[in-house]
Amino acid sequence: MVKLKVIKKKKSGRDRSGQVVVRHQGGEHKRFLRTVDFKRDKIGILGKIVSIEYDPNRTVSIALVQYADGEKRYILCPQGLALRDKVISGKDADIKVGNALALSAIPLGTVVHNIELTPGRGGQMARSAGTAATVAAHEGGYIHLKLPSGEIRRVSSGGFATIGQLGNINWKDRVIGKAGRSRRMGIRPKVRGVAMNPRSHPHGGGEARSGIGMTTPKTYAGRPAVGNTRKANKYSDKYILQRRKK
Repeated sequence: MVKLKVIKKKKSGRDRSGQVVVRHQGGEHKRFLRTVDFKRDKIGILGKIVSIEYDPNRTVSIALVQYADGEKRYILCPQGLALRDKVISGKDADIKVGNALALSAIPLGTVVHNIELTPGRGGQMARSAGTAATVAAHEGGYIHLKLPSGEIRRVSSGGFATIGQLGNINWKDRVIGKAGRSRRMGIRPKVRGVAMNPRSHPHGGGEARSGIGMTTPKTYAGRPAVGNTRKANKYSDKYILQRRKK
């Protein structure tokens, strides 16, 4: 039986040698890491929602499911899922919010989340607050999904997905309100490059207030900060039918 909660270890944006590799992180409040069931592999076992909880590690709420065999697991909470609702996984499950099915068994136009890219690996797409993808077409062993960005992508029809749109849709409208809350969330202050000296940032220096002083903005490490940074000929290019950018 999987342990549902463990203390989250603080990383502070550091790698295994202790060097800071991601700036502006650190000092967050002590919290638990909830083990979320992204695989939904309790096939054919009925579960009941016994609580809906806040998770500080993600933007969407999580629901605690009590299964008929006595095991409890957390799942992502879609919009419309309530206490004492029943959920189930499997190819024969009903098209109902919270149920998990193979994509091949989901009809066109259905809204889904927690989508597996590789069957059996667990959901990897559409897992944040308010997100969902739409089943657009069936093609051989693949399903066409329209993602929230507008991108249309092919996904293996054997992968599982969960019915419904994830809740907490208004998450992006939240107001943090004060610096102290950011620090408790693990977000450290950010300083503009133009406010630094030239030794600390390529944008630094100059008399009084001045711009970046170069044609191409740079990162603190001197790499270009604009333009296409995506790898050419990525392995997943063959699965993308339509890019989000026209």
